[in-house]
Amino acid sequence: MKHRLIQALHRQPVDKIPIWLMRQAGRYLPEYRKIRAQAGDFFTLCKTPELACEVTLQPLQRFDLDAAIIFSDILTIPDAMQLELQFITGEGPRFTDPLRTYKAIDKLAIPDPEDDLGYVMQAIRLTKQALANKVPLIGFAGSPWTIACYMVEGGSSKNFAVIKKMLYDEPQILTLLLQKLADSIVLYLNAQIAAGADVIMLFDTWGGILTPNAYREFSLYYMHNILQRLHLQQNKHHIPTILFTKYGGNWLQDIANSGCDAIGLDWTIDIATARQLVGDKVALQGNLDPSIMMTNTDSIIAAATKILADYGKHPGHIFNLGHGITPDVPPEHVAALIETVHDYHKNVGFY
Repeated sequence: MKHRLIQALHRQPVDKIPIWLMRQAGRYLPEYRKIRAQAGDFFTLCKTPELACEVTLQPLQRFDLDAAIIFSDILTIPDAMQLELQFITGEGPRFTDPLRTYKAIDKLAIPDPEDDLGYVMQAIRLTKQALANKVPLIGFAGSPWTIACYMVEGGSSKNFAVIKKMLYDEPQILTLLLQKLADSIVLYLNAQIAAGADVIMLFDTWGGILTPNAYREFSLYYMHNILQRLHLQQNKHHIPTILFTKYGGNWLQDIANSGCDAIGLDWTIDIATARQLVGDKVALQGNLDPSIMMTNTDSIIAAATKILADYGKHPGHIFNLGHGITPDVPPEHVAALIETVHDYHKNVGFY
């Protein structure tokens, strides 16, 4: 069975523009909130394969989406490195002992993906079986830079002053951490592919806080390194890769040369401009402002239609939000967005 998401990622013609949503399995769905309450806390939900599978499937049972993305978190790797990770309501992830020294980073062990992170692989296997090849399954990881931000800062931050100081004052400490994370992510993503992931995505949430030179040296370099080492040929099929840097519009040409198949765009760049910059080198994913999803269906339809028109009659567009869907979005707004994207070809035709 040919999946339109896979075809679009390979920049092949499709019958409809494919659409999936970052964080599509999440708190905007009442059925998710029920399972979340049953699990007791967020990471228990992530670490229980049967529940993670159920949550992954929930949005597809409600909406005509073109992909599932495995329910997990970008901080599974540092958790498997035995750092004390907590998710605090209203504050997000917190590490009780942030990494600040060469000695602390040097003693970090590379997690075994089947032993230390086997719950993710089991969730992928269960989900693949349940999907029965109806839509592809996306596996993912955070980028080394983004994960390092949390590990060094101890959580999220307004200005990331601690890790930026490390970057400028002690780059050898930071590069040790980034390379350990890159090595861990390669093992982790290759295990996801072996477990059945059809697409791989790297989330570089905090790459956009860097200067252009620092982005290339401390973020993109390591993502390129990861892509080079992934086992992307499986059963005579290529596993496509998506690279998403939030606020990464200034570096699209560099990202397009990283070896990825598609670039995820946030909402701060016009998709027509992005396509002019990268041409036909890669597919583009995006890029509706998530805030529009809280307004009304007329505004959502108008904004989505403009993005579709701006991309034009070219292969290689995967519709998505410019970042994750927020908890306050009414599910009926999601349904209206999906219908708009899927029906667009009826009016304009393709290619």
